[in-house]
Amino acid sequence: MLTSVISSPFSRYVIDGATALWCAAGAGHYEVVKLLVGHGANVNHTTVTNSTPLRAACFDGRLDIVRFLVENNANIGIANKYDNTCLMIAAYKGHTDVVRYLLEQRADPNARAHCGATALHFAAEAGHLDIVRQLVTWKAAMVVNGHGMTPLKVAAESCKAEVVELLLAHSDVDLQSRVEALELLGASFANDRENYNITKTYQYLYLAMLERFRDPDNILHKEVLPPIAAYGMRTECRTPRELDAIRHDTDALHMEGLIVRERILGSDNIDVSHPIIYRGAVYADNMEFEQCIKLWLHALQLRQKGNRNTHKDLLRFAQVFSQMIHLNEPVKAHDVENVLRCSVLEIERGMTRVQNPQEPDAHSALENHECNLYTFLYLVCISTKTQCSEEEQSRINKQIYRLVHLDPRTREGCSLLHLAVDSSTPVDDFHTNDVCSFPSASVAKLLIDCGANVNATDNVGNTPLHLIVQYNRPISDFLTLHSIIISLVEAGAHTDMTNKEKKTPLDRSTTGVSEILLKTQMKLSLKCLAARAVRLHNIKYQNQIPRTLEEFVEFH
Repeated sequence: MLTSVISSPFSRYVIDGATALWCAAGAGHYEVVKLLVGHGANVNHTTVTNSTPLRAACFDGRLDIVRFLVENNANIGIANKYDNTCLMIAAYKGHTDVVRYLLEQRADPNARAHCGATALHFAAEAGHLDIVRQLVTWKAAMVVNGHGMTPLKVAAESCKAEVVELLLAHSDVDLQSRVEALELLGASFANDRENYNITKTYQYLYLAMLERFRDPDNILHKEVLPPIAAYGMRTECRTPRELDAIRHDTDALHMEGLIVRERILGSDNIDVSHPIIYRGAVYADNMEFEQCIKLWLHALQLRQKGNRNTHKDLLRFAQVFSQMIHLNEPVKAHDVENVLRCSVLEIERGMTRVQNPQEPDAHSALENHECNLYTFLYLVCISTKTQCSEEEQSRINKQIYRLVHLDPRTREGCSLLHLAVDSSTPVDDFHTNDVCSFPSASVAKLLIDCGANVNATDNVGNTPLHLIVQYNRPISDFLTLHSIIISLVEAGAHTDMTNKEKKTPLDRSTTGVSEILLKTQMKLSLKCLAARAVRLHNIKYQNQIPRTLEEFVEFH
């Protein structure tokens, strides 16, 4: 048994538990496969993910190897850990001859993967028309997967028009399914980056409308969504005449497409937000930022409602807000507040995931959590450059206060205030770095005003004051250094607080300027001097002084 890294088609992938036969089958070495099987290699041995040599051959479309393995008792019904069968992978990859052979060998066309999909779903999504036709011939059913999608809907959502037209004749397709497939196909053409075709949008929406009104005595009326602000409060077209009225209005057809998709797919569908984000990006590229932000906020709220990871969505707002500020376009405080609120929710969820010992992907959870902390800081920085009324600033501060008191930390134990005063805090380089940089005096002051603990310590015992005195631009950015030190000290930062190496901020100071600034601000109380004396002379103090003072002594 091997843990292998093999050449095409699995180059750069580590396959745990692969045998020599699996590697030979996956790499397409027919003669090696014959040799190994001839010497007794187990044709049904599985990898850690339950992949067989047959599955590896199906992935690459090697019919000769597939046939040889099956003739030597390879089990075509063994699925991997996701319940994906050999037929499914061959169908998705478009290997028509392999699919035909597997079906002839009585592979089950209606076997269900863990996600509820069948081989017909996979072929329809990829647009493999000949394979879809074969599967239908072998009685593949029009079943619903775990996301409520039939193969017909999957094809329509993926803009696979030929597959849709083929599947419309499937015996399991009723009038409602037929109409919704045509509507979804047209709607998807309106907002798909790779398959955009506004002419086809109108054509398929109109065909669907004709189907609805084909029988005047039994019109299939729509159950339309209530108006949504992100879509300009538009109401979906309900008659051929209403649809014809927007035939030449491209923007209206874009919005119609988004409304139709949300109605048919449902707001909790994993794919419903992607075209919304794409359309928003197009608006941003055309400097129509208000429309962009409305759409992105709607997509963000849909994704959070579905409890999906939104760290990229949140960063996208920091980028577009930064672009607007850089171009002297006004950023609305209300929009910043909304995104901050969503950020707080996402970080709160992230903290739960990071602290959960059962989290299946702890590394990714931590990475996403830290990205969200950085993005929150960008948004706070952007808020300091946004014109706000007192009421608007109060609402923004409320969101900052909420997160400050959740006290989220990075893997190094850094608080938001640590990050705000640290020159090594990363800044996204797509527009964001035009507006945001760290250390930031304004962000630090705002965090402090919202209750950030100025004496919070990271994993090595450093306080924010320990970090700012190591800033290596004391002359060119003197005002930032000066302002942050004063803000920290005035808010109660202990200038004599020691880290785990028993170093005070003064000990950590790396420049004469920061040393002088710190000395001029040092305010040692009698209480601090007494605590330092206790520590210096190793005087026993545990259980000898009030418990509230023990932590204070340990700081020094």
